[in-house]
Amino acid sequence: MAIVIRDAEVITMDVRTGSTPVTRSIRIEDGVVAELGATVRVQDGDTVVNGRDRLVCPGFVNAHTHSWEYLAKGRYDNLPLELWMLYSYPILGGKPLPPDLVRLRSLLFAVESVRSGVTTLVDDVLETPSQDFAQLDAVFDAYDAVGVRANISGHVINRPFIDTVPYAAEWLPSDVVDQVRATPLLSAADYLDFSQEAFRRYAGRADGRLRYMLAPSGPQRCTDDLLAGATELALAHDAECHVHVLETKTQAVTGREFYGTTLVEHLRRIGALSANTTLAHGIWTTDSDIATLAEYDVCVSHNPVSNLKLGSGIAPWRRYHDAGVTLGLGSDGCSSSDTPRLPEVLKAAALLHKVTEPDHTAWSTADEVLRAATLGGARSARLHTDIGSLEPGKKADLLVYDLNTLAFTPRNRLDLQLVYSENGSSLRQVMVGGEIVVDDGRVTTVDEEALLAELRDRLPGIQAEQDRVESRNTVFHEAFERMYRTCAAEDVGVHRWSGPPGAS
Repeated sequence: MAIVIRDAEVITMDVRTGSTPVTRSIRIEDGVVAELGATVRVQDGDTVVNGRDRLVCPGFVNAHTHSWEYLAKGRYDNLPLELWMLYSYPILGGKPLPPDLVRLRSLLFAVESVRSGVTTLVDDVLETPSQDFAQLDAVFDAYDAVGVRANISGHVINRPFIDTVPYAAEWLPSDVVDQVRATPLLSAADYLDFSQEAFRRYAGRADGRLRYMLAPSGPQRCTDDLLAGATELALAHDAECHVHVLETKTQAVTGREFYGTTLVEHLRRIGALSANTTLAHGIWTTDSDIATLAEYDVCVSHNPVSNLKLGSGIAPWRRYHDAGVTLGLGSDGCSSSDTPRLPEVLKAAALLHKVTEPDHTAWSTADEVLRAATLGGARSARLHTDIGSLEPGKKADLLVYDLNTLAFTPRNRLDLQLVYSENGSSLRQVMVGGEIVVDDGRVTTVDEEALLAELRDRLPGIQAEQDRVESRNTVFHEAFERMYRTCAAEDVGVHRWSGPPGAS
């Protein structure tokens, strides 16, 4: 049985019409767009949906997020990344989260995501102090239940955290330094073996809707053999290799201090760049870095809301576009942006880059933003042959908006209103692989109220543990504050942010 959506306004994001809405009908068979045109076949037994007064577009791809931060939503403010990480990614005292709580956390994250129009998640999952298969199984199980599409990582840091930033270790008490450096860490071989098993374990999960990806945390946080090995393994499995690079000015200083060059150039030298590589953030890149990323066909996931909240800086949007670097859009984690909802990210991306230069012809456009939220994210996730646009042969991952709402009143340019006016309140249906996972604002696959009730019951214990861990990690704050201010005042030859007093 097929589903036919008749006479809707459709944003296809294909090469012909892009983000310009056109009146089209869509025939969906076996989870795939079978036909799309002015007219399509209708057969006995088909479910026919009246598309008049509806806008249909590809589902959004959240090209960089961390579901594991969901339980820390709304806990922190006015902390730059390196200080915020002391509490959200604790160096000391973290206890393994039980798989049932990982599953609950992931279910709630997926529910909030799909309700806002996200049909694909690039979820960079990290567990403290380390990840095991029981925890990773719980994430896959949750996403399978909700029906979302996802790349799900084993995130790894295999250097002592105090040795991933410059200066700080020399300003900490020696007993604290010794304790951190004595913490067991995975070797490159351990991580690559884990990832090989993950590829085997999750192959074909949910008919290919769920995939494992590699996620070495960053070039300053992982050994060279792990970075190069992860790149090679990703190519072997045509999987995404997801790496945090040049998110902050501190990381620009780190590259110079650790390697005598930029972090992008270091990755190139060790063989850790490929068409399967996605850089999360990529704010403090030089012109030479951008040329290198274009040469290797590397994608960048842009996270404007998180970058603003953490004061990290503004990514060079126009320079990336001019160089031909593919951009996706990400929400980042729920502790650094406090939401997994991508409509807020689209609007932020469309607005932020209008204040970076006076030449209005170089400002970000709604078409570019929608392209990043769909095709760009699909390309970065290595899913571009399956999703990102509405075309015959691609998966039926799509959104249906009601045009009889205030957000679309009066009806002018629907693509602009989708970016600037709509916040998710007009979203009526969300489809993933032809299956309706949201209908009239309600998730159809799981019991949202039961999930919320379970979290309410468990929250006092969760928050008590968060308080304990945060208190233990205040020992690092003074040294990291000094390190942050020292780096902020240094000249790295790139200006992406004014910074605190004394910063260049």
